[in-house]
Amino acid sequence: MTLKLAIAQINPHLGQIEANLSLILQARETAAQLGADLVVTPEFSVAGYPPEDLVRKPAFVAACADAIERLAQATADGGPGLIVGGPWQDGERIYNGAFVLDGGCITARRAKHELPNYGVFDDKRVFDAGPAPGPVVFRGHRIGLMICEDWWFPAVSETLAESGAELLLAINGSPWEDGKHIARIDLAVARVVETGLAFVFCGQVGGQDELVFDGGSFVLNPDRSLALAMPLFESAITLTDWLHDGERLVCMPQALPAEPDRLELIYRCMMLGLGDYVRKNRFPGVILGLSGGIDSAISAAVAVDALGADRVRCFMLPSPYTSQDSLDDAAECARLLGMRCDSLAITPAMDAFSSALAPVFEGHQADITEENIQSRARGLMLMAISNKLGAMLLTTGNKSEMSVGYATLYGDMCGGYSVLKDVYKTMVFALCRWRNANRPQSALGPDGPVMPERVITKPPSAELKPNQTDQDSLPPYDELDAILMGLVEGERSVDALVAEGHDRATVLRVWKMLDRAEYKRRQAPPGVKITARAFGRDRRYPITNGFTALVS
Repeated sequence: MTLKLAIAQINPHLGQIEANLSLILQARETAAQLGADLVVTPEFSVAGYPPEDLVRKPAFVAACADAIERLAQATADGGPGLIVGGPWQDGERIYNGAFVLDGGCITARRAKHELPNYGVFDDKRVFDAGPAPGPVVFRGHRIGLMICEDWWFPAVSETLAESGAELLLAINGSPWEDGKHIARIDLAVARVVETGLAFVFCGQVGGQDELVFDGGSFVLNPDRSLALAMPLFESAITLTDWLHDGERLVCMPQALPAEPDRLELIYRCMMLGLGDYVRKNRFPGVILGLSGGIDSAISAAVAVDALGADRVRCFMLPSPYTSQDSLDDAAECARLLGMRCDSLAITPAMDAFSSALAPVFEGHQADITEENIQSRARGLMLMAISNKLGAMLLTTGNKSEMSVGYATLYGDMCGGYSVLKDVYKTMVFALCRWRNANRPQSALGPDGPVMPERVITKPPSAELKPNQTDQDSLPPYDELDAILMGLVEGERSVDALVAEGHDRATVLRVWKMLDRAEYKRRQAPPGVKITARAFGRDRRYPITNGFTALVS
């Protein structure tokens, strides 16, 4: 007996249950034309994932249950069966459920057993844990159905194998982060070795607030060979053919794509995160301030690649300290990307603030206050334009700056979303060079360079006072980022970083800046998660914090 299994890595819209139902039915129709017996969709595909406290709303759970019943009824036509995900209410309990639909009804249900409660996940807050599952039976095949976290530990897959499963199939809402697609395959190999069964990973695609889901569905055979690797950051449906080999199923291998470039994956993650945030929240497009610097240049490039130049509009907001080079570079960026770019001087706003504040500021020397007024004047003007035109303001600060507070509240931190929030400055440089040499798959922007070389090579500067550079206030970015990665991603102690070769005084300085800037980060807009320790969803520290021990 053979099995034709279609893997549908789709992009659901959280809360848009009717749209998700239509998306699943479209996937089923495509799979039927390919000759599929069964179509598998990702975790919580009917509702979108992660639902957070939406599952506390009875109306939401009821609407999902109704959609699942209607999907089940659609299978009465004799075509492919379906595996879908959504909430499952059983009395007072609410599970993260997987449903097998065939012949017009729900033939099996399984509840997520392992509930993650770390990083971006808080399933234990809203779901009850289900019992250890046994296999589901679909047209004579015994399938070991798991839901995401269930396969990250050996217990569930071993239980399924011992209960007679012929293959392991995991539906997932697992967000991407740098290196995770490789880590998933390594972990799946462990499950295959432990059980001797083939393993199917079906992943969600799309952006959901800070999280970006990459799809990346794959199949490992019992001999640990990779039989299928589906595209990253793209919706796709692929048919797999399975044959029996004794008590287990084996997948017929398909041609494998080339291993993707790391910088391309990060860039495409940024594109998908921004694109879906704009589309799913129904913004007509984005605006941004284009300074002639590297951060705004790469943010503009991502926006054009994700949305198209007709949905991106930029503004140069020069002050008396803005150099002609910056104006020229900003204009050239706009030309290369095909964006409309307008220039609005902030000098009248600066003069107005100076006049209004003069009675209070009298007798005080000019300092960072006046610098911040420039940034806030820009933020005020950009937010006004956003309000008037309806386009979302894209903020352009990077992770290095946000880590140490080198940003102005209600100034350059203004905006609805950031593609660089989890991208260190050294990575910004690398991404700019990569994009100037490459056009990513599915990009709507142009071939060729998207910014002048001088944008990448000139010393970064906020240009809020004469002859200013970032390195007047910060350590060199290669040194700063290495220390920050140790403190943020690695939770390393000061002593550990000093032992690795960093200057103690510099480490202490960065540690203090990182600690003091928590109140700013709490007020920052959401942004694409790239690393394992993104601010906000992953790294949660108190603002009021008296812990000052520097050695641990």
